[in-house]
Amino acid sequence: MSAAVTPPIAITTPTLIDASKISAGDTAWMLTSTALVLLMTIPGLALFYTGMVRKKNALGTVAHSFATTCIVSVLWVVVGYSLVFTPATPYLGSLDRLMLHGMSFLKDAGQLTVHHVAPTIPESVFMMFQMTFAIITPALITGAFAERMKFSSLLLFITLWSLIVYVPVAHWVWEPTGWLAARGVLDFAGGTVVHINAGVSGLVAAIMIGPRLGFGKEPMPPHNLILTVIGGSLLWVGWFGFNAGSAGAADGRAGMAMVVTHVAAAVSALSWMAVEWLRRGKPSVLGMVSGAVAGLVAITPASGFVGLNGALVIGLVAGVACYWGATSLKSLGGYDDSLDVFGVHAVGGIVGALLTGIFAMKSIGGVESSIGTQAFGVIVTVVYSGVMTALILGAINMVLGLRITPEQEREGLDLELHGEHIV
Repeated sequence: MSAAVTPPIAITTPTLIDASKISAGDTAWMLTSTALVLLMTIPGLALFYTGMVRKKNALGTVAHSFATTCIVSVLWVVVGYSLVFTPATPYLGSLDRLMLHGMSFLKDAGQLTVHHVAPTIPESVFMMFQMTFAIITPALITGAFAERMKFSSLLLFITLWSLIVYVPVAHWVWEPTGWLAARGVLDFAGGTVVHINAGVSGLVAAIMIGPRLGFGKEPMPPHNLILTVIGGSLLWVGWFGFNAGSAGAADGRAGMAMVVTHVAAAVSALSWMAVEWLRRGKPSVLGMVSGAVAGLVAITPASGFVGLNGALVIGLVAGVACYWGATSLKSLGGYDDSLDVFGVHAVGGIVGALLTGIFAMKSIGGVESSIGTQAFGVIVTVVYSGVMTALILGAINMVLGLRITPEQEREGLDLELHGEHIV
């Protein structure tokens, strides 16, 4: 949720207001949006990813998304929300909301707590909505090292990464007093906080963990692209909550965010399909779905700031750029980003963040930016995310190791790590 627009109430700590000032319509939309964004991870991302791996790793891949949902949910209510969305310093929040301390869930004496970013809905709803963003971000990373990471190491990585990487970056960009927000960096719904953050971390993880056995030497076809299409479709639908929900209200800005989100996804799917058709002679179903996701990624930072023209251009550029990132760039780099986390999410997020600086309209979002300001936000996120992810993985490798054994990899995650398999 963008913090770039001046909030309607003073930027202090989350505060009590008269319960009559809560908007039933806004609250209903935000509850719906929260469910839609959670749907993006389970089952959306879980199905999207599991369809692209080999059958012997299908359940293990689903486990990554499901376990991430559980871990981050607990971290968020205990400490994550407080560190992101309390205005203590420009770099990190306070512990005022530790264990949701001070948050009013009921109409206690006719009052409820609200957050200054979303003052027309209960703070509990705002907290839950933001939790779903914190969940999907590390879940996205897992696609970069699919089929080869220890489950125990994965759980520790998700925990540390959420607290050390996601929490600070989200505070910098989405808390109005965060230092990147104060510099005018725009990110309406997560192009920087979610997609660049996850994509760069995924690339670092893929390189540090190393390629899958047989990568580049033997075929590794997806075991069930129908699951991937279903998962991608659920992501598309859930993304309306992701972007339109980031308006924080059931209003015209939410409606415009929904329009540009849908249009950018459609255009990006077509542009990816066209490039692939020209280069390979056939338009693949996986390519069309990947193109749609690329468009969704790229429009995310811009969705509350741009109009139809911006959406059309962002979708067009995203399809071409992410196709290049997922094919040519990966081939040139020689890294095994299993499910193209960097090629789609980092490349798409960067495209969207930069083009936000060109197409943001004051008449829509109340603010404007510049490509230089947006590039600054991109560079900061890339450097911080990349360095901290490398340090976290290095520490885990020394303690637990990162990778399963060659024998386990040949047999598959499902049997070796979870004792289950798909018949």
